[in-house]
Amino acid sequence: MGKIVHVVHQSLDGYIEGPNGEFYWPTMDSDVDTYWRELADTAGTFLYGRVTWDFMSEYWPRAEQCAFHPGDADFAPVWLAKPKAVVSRTLDSARWNTRVFSDFGSLADAAAREQGNFLLCGGSELASSLTRDGLIDEYHIFVHPVLFGGGKPAFTDVNVGAALRLSESRVLDKQVVLLRHERLETSNSPG
Repeated sequence: MGKIVHVVHQSLDGYIEGPNGEFYWPTMDSDVDTYWRELADTAGTFLYGRVTWDFMSEYWPRAEQCAFHPGDADFAPVWLAKPKAVVSRTLDSARWNTRVFSDFGSLADAAAREQGNFLLCGGSELASSLTRDGLIDEYHIFVHPVLFGGGKPAFTDVNVGAALRLSESRVLDKQVVLLRHERLETSNSPG
């Protein structure tokens, strides 16, 4: 049975984007890059919400020519080959080995049937919805040394006390803090 694992890069004050949509600030040095690649290897499927999908499907097919981070050019072929899923009410289909799910129920059914993990990359609205429904099994949060004071928060409108257990914390590249949490099974959690 697969799990849904949420991976997010956020500022110290909890934002995944700055006030003007800035996102190219994450520190992707050696330790962070190595951790991400090892995590990506465990994924059967990369999972995105519609907004993040639009960015990823624009960037990764061209990353070998216009990489933002040194390791991106090497990772681009991995991204292209890996199965992907996008949750969207407006998309009917998507390119690059991608399935479209119109609702969380069909996504949860697929995750329960599959062996590999779904690796949810970014996307505060989808992450918040999946958290509310008790469908995210693990959270891997990279806290970067930047403050925005505003922007797009990592989680929006969760409205539930999600019971989590810290399973790992460490410093990567002497500046990024990795916090890994696992969801605890509770009577309020459907999963």
